Amino acid sequence: MPTLNGSLVSSPSYGALRWLWLSLGVILLDHLTKWLATAYLSYGEPVALLPVFDLTLLHNTGAAFSFLASAGGWQRWFFAIVALGVSIYLVLWLKRTPLSQRWLAVSLALILGGALGNLIDRVLFGYVVDFISLHWQQYYYPAFNIADSAITVGAVMLVWDSFRSKPATS
Repeated sequence: MPTLNGSLVSSPSYGALRWLWLSLGVILLDHLTKWLATAYLSYGEPVALLPVFDLTLLHNTGAAFSFLASAGGWQRWFFAIVALGVSIYLVLWLKRTPLSQRWLAVSLALILGGALGNLIDRVLFGYVVDFISLHWQQYYYPAFNIADSAITVGAVMLVWDSFRSKPATS
């Protein structure tokens, strides 16, 4: 049933699906920055912005930290199927999440947006575009992107939410 404002997404039966706008925002920002990185950076050549921060265009055919990057190609579709399955699960979880659980809804929406942002890359190109490079002296953290950042922030929020006190249900 629609609410007074007529929006189905605000209906209690649709839970926190109204936070899908955040997922869409993550996807758009992720792909805008990936497009800019691809258009203006040369592959593998760092552009130093700060002593600990470079922009370096890289293509990741694996998962996090280039896991299975050299597996021969099968991993592209494996990771795409996993991302699609996780995304469907997250949408269903959002649908079941009450609007009052805003922190949980935001964390799920961030993870969903990040997962879909990287899924689009994987399906279209066969790799994920990474361009953010953090390092300290000669120690480099694996390159990442906005989608990865959204997944990380969402996951931290999800863990934090699991430790927050919840009202007892009967």
